[in-house]
Amino acid sequence: MKKLFAILVGLACLPVFCAGQVVEEIIARVNNEIITRSEFDRSKDQLRDDVKQQDPANADAVYTTREKDVLRDLIDQQLLLEKGKDLGITGDTDLIKRLDQMRKDMKLESMEDLEKAATAQGISYEDFKQNMRNQIITQKVIGEEVGSHLSIGKEDEQKFYDEHKNELEQPESIRLSEILITPKIAAAPAVSQDATGSAPDAAKTQPDPQSDQAALDSASAKANDLLQQIRAGASFEDIAKKNSNGPSAAQGGDLGVFKRGTLAKELEDKTFAMKAGEVTDVIRTKQGYVILKVTNHQMAGIPPLKDIEPKIQDALYYQELQPALRTYLTKLREDAYIDIKQGFVDSGASPNETKPVEVATAKATDAKKLKKKKKLGIL
Repeated sequence: MKKLFAILVGLACLPVFCAGQVVEEIIARVNNEIITRSEFDRSKDQLRDDVKQQDPANADAVYTTREKDVLRDLIDQQLLLEKGKDLGITGDTDLIKRLDQMRKDMKLESMEDLEKAATAQGISYEDFKQNMRNQIITQKVIGEEVGSHLSIGKEDEQKFYDEHKNELEQPESIRLSEILITPKIAAAPAVSQDATGSAPDAAKTQPDPQSDQAALDSASAKANDLLQQIRAGASFEDIAKKNSNGPSAAQGGDLGVFKRGTLAKELEDKTFAMKAGEVTDVIRTKQGYVILKVTNHQMAGIPPLKDIEPKIQDALYYQELQPALRTYLTKLREDAYIDIKQGFVDSGASPNETKPVEVATAKATDAKKLKKKKKLGIL
């Protein structure tokens, strides 16, 4: 009896001991993979953060509506990742390209620097890469298995355009790119005390006006030289990437879209009078010398269909993709083994899913049937 009691106590304490070994609570099984409680909780926390950023005023209501789909989305991802394995999609090449582009955007010298930057922000670099790889794989599976079967015709585009004309009306706007050249002006030396405790001669701490002017002249000359290269046929984007000191250099100088009334008047008067593709003269600003290019000029009103056809195609694609993707994921569920822990719900479950059967229960049922047959003299 004492030995049995010791075993029972040991079994009762096992979850406590295992907790120190990071044994997770499993809330769902998807074929041979599991979804843990910590994954589920992290997803809910991420959802809460996302809705707060997207719609702060209605964050609580939006979160409550979408929270019920958190487990569904985790199961969706697992099913798509497994399908990716079946299709031989690894995402490795795309992962390298995305990480390298991120490195360039952050103006880092090497991938090791990118890893250090992630670590410095308290992010596990391996987890970050795995999450990005998972996104790439699921996107590719959706594209191949669902998106490639969607068909959007010219009639669909025209119908969408006609039905949404009021929503398509736009104010006048331009898209700008820049090349910024900042002068290398030496900072004024800090005022310090000498050995006697007195401040040094004030004249020695003043910036050199001649040196500052030389830096301005050098920056101006460089900007004008770059402008001549552009007007001679050189690529504005390439020159921006190689020479611009602005934060948009990695994007070829792209600054985004500006509506009328959002730029400084001097810049607005110059740029809104230009056509798409035109480039300004060198402009002196507080930051230095800038060259601006109008990459697109959208007049006020409803744009013609041909000007916004790509946007309409995207809108129609995602409009058709959502129900088609849901149908596809339902089919994947019906072909999979999915076991959900009591108390949790998969809002994307199909009524045709194969229900898990406990082996022990099945054996017990068979034993009862056998006993009953013997009792009745059938066996």
